[in-house]
Amino acid sequence: MGLKLSKMDVGLTPPIEYLPGKEGETYTLGEALALDAGAATKCGAAARPDYVAVGPADEKGEVPAVKVQDYMTFEATLSAAAAGLAVGGKVSLSADGLQVTAGEGAGIVTALEGTAAGDAVTVRF
Repeated sequence: MGLKLSKMDVGLTPPIEYLPGKEGETYTLGEALALDAGAATKCGAAARPDYVAVGPADEKGEVPAVKVQDYMTFEATLSAAAAGLAVGGKVSLSADGLQVTAGEGAGIVTALEGTAAGDAVTVRF
């Protein structure tokens, strides 16, 4: 599924930016991204994503993405069961950058459907 913009605390539509991609990397809709030397790359598990991809790279290698802001809430799914996870708990990004997992990451849970793998969770970074 990937990260999906769920809610914004402001009445604006986030602009889409086109970031240069890294040679040899592929990008997926909803993938958490970081900037490395000015190019988009997969975000580290415990880091706060700089951007979320809103599509794959184009023929020029540019990745369409929205900048992650404090006023945004994202919906994701749990990549593994997280029995002790609750609203206010912390989550990390999964290895693929498309899901989250319980951990000491940069995401704070604002709502969750359940704690089984695949359950929906709403996160603020």
